[in-house]
Amino acid sequence: MTDLSHYIDGKRVPGNSGRFADVMNPATGEVQARVPLATREELDDAVARAAEAQKGWAATNPQRRARVMMKFGALINEHIDELAELVSREHGKTLPDAKGDVQRGLEVVEVCMGAPAMLKGEYTDNGGPGIDLYSMRQPLGVVAGITPFNFPAMIPLWKMAPALSCGNAMILKPSERCPSTSLRLAELLKKAGLPDGVLQVVNGDKDVVDAILDNDTVQAVGFVGSTPIAQYIYGRAANNGKRAQCFGGAKNHMIIMPDADLDKAADALVGAGYGAAGERCMAISVAVPVGEKTADALRERLIPRVEKLKVGPYTGGDDVDFGPVITKQAEERIRGLIQSGVDQGADLAVDGRGFKMQGYENGYFIGPSFFDHVTADMEIYKEEIFGPVLSQVRAETYEDALKLTMDNPYGNGTAIFTADGDTARDFAHRVNVGMVGINFPIPVPLSYHTFGGWKKSAFGDLNQYGPDAFRFYTKTKTVTARWFSGIKEGGEFAFKQMD
Repeated sequence: MTDLSHYIDGKRVPGNSGRFADVMNPATGEVQARVPLATREELDDAVARAAEAQKGWAATNPQRRARVMMKFGALINEHIDELAELVSREHGKTLPDAKGDVQRGLEVVEVCMGAPAMLKGEYTDNGGPGIDLYSMRQPLGVVAGITPFNFPAMIPLWKMAPALSCGNAMILKPSERCPSTSLRLAELLKKAGLPDGVLQVVNGDKDVVDAILDNDTVQAVGFVGSTPIAQYIYGRAANNGKRAQCFGGAKNHMIIMPDADLDKAADALVGAGYGAAGERCMAISVAVPVGEKTADALRERLIPRVEKLKVGPYTGGDDVDFGPVITKQAEERIRGLIQSGVDQGADLAVDGRGFKMQGYENGYFIGPSFFDHVTADMEIYKEEIFGPVLSQVRAETYEDALKLTMDNPYGNGTAIFTADGDTARDFAHRVNVGMVGINFPIPVPLSYHTFGGWKKSAFGDLNQYGPDAFRFYTKTKTVTARWFSGIKEGGEFAFKQMD
């Protein structure tokens, strides 16, 4: 078993607290490493060191900072297999899925290679008589990222690349369940030319999160996780005068219209609902076919597709569709929610609870489940299951389907499958959800746009990556300058104000 570390001032350092969290192998249920849980004093020391390092990094011109991102991107590409292995070993997702995790983070790094263009200010010549105005974007100082277990590479990269490109130093607190990828990314950043101390990786639990939120030097906090924790972090950060962007849970609906290509819709639902064992905030967990005929036809297509899904460890080969869930507690919670659906009258058309993986009996495996005839008052509809469970809620009309989506308290992502452009356009304009897919099941925007949900899926007014990230990680200073004309008289300068 390995003892992991923090990453402080350009090197791995052991923790001093004497407290550790077990890092599990979800496929076997065995402890594979221990990660130290930092104290408040360790966090405060890391922040102080980051603040000192940030001064020189902020004084480095944006083009040189962008060159570090260029080298960093090349190193991620060079080490993508190694990074994917780290992701899979601690999270359990398949290697192709893990490579996708790394790739989507890399795309944000690539956008940050163009940071100088994003950091340009504005200029107004002669805004008044002899008056010029200009603005500049300056880094905040020390910022923090608190990232979840389900994307051990992507979300840390979403946080660190824009923050560092803007000239900030960052304290990264990865999930204690999947810390190794962040530690390795920090080493690659140093190799790319990032000065020591500009990125500090501090492992920990709620004690460290609270220390980050209470530290006066930390100017901004970015978080991804569950809605209750997102709301807690947002409130405490705001109360302490910090900027905060906190992204929470989801219950993503996909509406299937009668004119949709049902085979394509079924394929999309299976990929979006069961990929990564459903442990994605953008997973489609609710299918909403419009009309009984559509619902029956969609069910007929979904059941055999769901039953054919292959579950296994990440070492099981490229034909494995998804792996275990992250913890035993997560597995038990999913099983409990499935039982609640049965108890409350939903039709469990495919039951994944009986799945057993030979040789991996202690792993956190659960097979895919599919419910039909789910209603909005059932727990399996109201709760974010975060597991391989898809629920079908039948709607009589398009308006009923739209209302179901809009009435849900979450607003991360949604999708519609239809052949009718007018319906698609109406849906995109009216639905109160932050990211919308049209014949596209997981509408995660490309990295030069921006990612963010609405309602209880997000707290804060700026989104992740894209232009919003550069706004979030910088502050704007505006200068109003007036110059006076000089007239030389008798060897002296007499200054005349330009009125």
